[in-house]
Amino acid sequence: MILPRRLAVGGGLAAVMAARPAAAANRVRLRVLETSDLHMYARDFDYYHDRTDPTVGLSKVAGLIGVARGEARNTLLFDNGDIIQGSPLGDYIARPGGLKDGTTHPFLHAMGALGYDAATLGNHEFNFGLPFLEKSLQRTRFPFVCANIRRAGGRFFLPPSMVLRRTVHAEDGTAHVLRVGVIGFVPPQIMIWDKSKLTGKVTTQDIVATAEAMVPALRKQCDILVALCHAGISAAPRAEGEENAALHLAAVKGIDVILTGHSHRVFPGPDYAGLEGVDAERGTLAGVPAVMPGYWGSHLGVIDLVLEQHGKAWTVADFAVAARPIYRRDGATVVSLAQPDKRIETATEADHAATRAWVGKPVGRIGSRLTSYLALVGDNAVMDLINAAQIAYARPLLANTPHAKLTVLSAAAPFKSGGLAPDNYTDIPAGPVALREAADIYIFPNTLAAVRLNGAGIQEWLERSANVFLQIDPAKREKQPLIDRKAPGYDFDVISGLTWEIDLSQPRRYQGGKLVNPDAHRIRDLRLDGQPLDMARAFIVVTNNYRADGGGGFPGLGGNAVVLRAPDANRDAVLRYFASRPDTPVGSTASWRFAKQAEPLALTFDSAPAAKALLAGRPDIAPDGPVEGGWERFTLTV
Repeated sequence: MILPRRLAVGGGLAAVMAARPAAAANRVRLRVLETSDLHMYARDFDYYHDRTDPTVGLSKVAGLIGVARGEARNTLLFDNGDIIQGSPLGDYIARPGGLKDGTTHPFLHAMGALGYDAATLGNHEFNFGLPFLEKSLQRTRFPFVCANIRRAGGRFFLPPSMVLRRTVHAEDGTAHVLRVGVIGFVPPQIMIWDKSKLTGKVTTQDIVATAEAMVPALRKQCDILVALCHAGISAAPRAEGEENAALHLAAVKGIDVILTGHSHRVFPGPDYAGLEGVDAERGTLAGVPAVMPGYWGSHLGVIDLVLEQHGKAWTVADFAVAARPIYRRDGATVVSLAQPDKRIETATEADHAATRAWVGKPVGRIGSRLTSYLALVGDNAVMDLINAAQIAYARPLLANTPHAKLTVLSAAAPFKSGGLAPDNYTDIPAGPVALREAADIYIFPNTLAAVRLNGAGIQEWLERSANVFLQIDPAKREKQPLIDRKAPGYDFDVISGLTWEIDLSQPRRYQGGKLVNPDAHRIRDLRLDGQPLDMARAFIVVTNNYRADGGGGFPGLGGNAVVLRAPDANRDAVLRYFASRPDTPVGSTASWRFAKQAEPLALTFDSAPAAKALLAGRPDIAPDGPVEGGWERFTLTV
């Protein structure tokens, strides 16, 4: 498919481009811009707390897009997926009747106003099912491509690639028609993460193998080739069906630019320093310029290319890569670096106002404050509430099944436990609870599911969950870091009804879902009702469809382990739990603890400064003071 359109035109390139000799007719400077993982954050607004948030928003990153276009004569703008799911605005539009027939999805309509050239799909595009996705993609003003997903009959779900014809101007002002090839990729794991919605309807293929099969033919049709890769960056050896395949994709001959995402991180940057094949300062993967622009509109990816024409062929002679932030942190203060684009605010005003009203509806009450600031160091209150709600929902559904007599347990994680930002925590005051606050407890649109496992399987589940913690040296007297900041909090499952210890002196048994240390055992003294857990006894564990179907690479899950697929979301179970009682109890059970060592250990972790107010009942935790990025550092004595 060839889509003609003139490129955006502005002033001169920014200083990041190296000075060149006298203007030439065969040299074109082309700026490639990327957004990714916008997750329905249209505006600089936090629906969970009903307040402005200068760290997020398409409207803010659109301001950077305008600046970037003003600096460059020739620009292209792409999005790398995870668009229609994320903030409560996405849930509001995806609710039954929320997207009217014959209308454009409001967020995609807003993106259309910015003049995107093309986009690909992210894994979260499938969370609401194929019918909603297909309806959302109707009437968009820019095309979508995705090469590694097909319908059950073999047809491509979307065009796998396309060639954009763009008029560009060389340094001396002469015009050229540049053929820009665009190909897109989604993680094959969507067939696991949204199994119940996709099985029998679509299939996925390996990202790298698909590129190896398709790029040569596409390359013959274009002058430069841009890969929209909704996958993260990993230096692990090449594996079939890998999730974070961007580095191996870059090695496919014929690709000139890699636009990445999915991992919610920033590249170039220190997160990827030291990885083989990765230049985390210049911004290359296997020598190919690449960028990853954070998440929720936190950054704009910018790749400046110097293209030179020799005969009829164009080559990349030079490049510069940057991820431009919409804000910076000055201690606890957030300093905005971008002005909101009024076009985005206007395009989303009606749905924004309706979403605020929708999430403001009361759903129940809690008797005491509920937070997740210390969720990774023993405060289980958020997980306990989710687990109680999941068990209350699932028990009646299991009553008339062959599993009715089995003990029902439940697994839940602290979905907002810091991670990449000190604002990313749940904090709900005692008193009335609105829908926005219930959504803050369970932020994902997962559906409730249950699996059947024996005690040994549950122990392995907890071993995988303990990956969030680093290994410590019991002989060291100086402070040691406790938490792996790259391990997502949503993989730290706490299973209700059990007690156990985590021995941090042991290495991690699993890494990225793979068994890497078979002799390592962090989980100790695992008990049910005070008695050692019977490793052969069967149990039901209530969880979500993502985990039940193998999301996160937890051992023993997926396949025949699933015994219940509920029609409702886990968040709905939480809402029902609130609605079923006048006052929902809030408290933290002592499910787990760190195993004692021969000598006391000082372990550091970072949380929000607000966590200091919660230390009255935790004599084992002391604040150390603020650290870079708006965090507060604490010391835990074990």
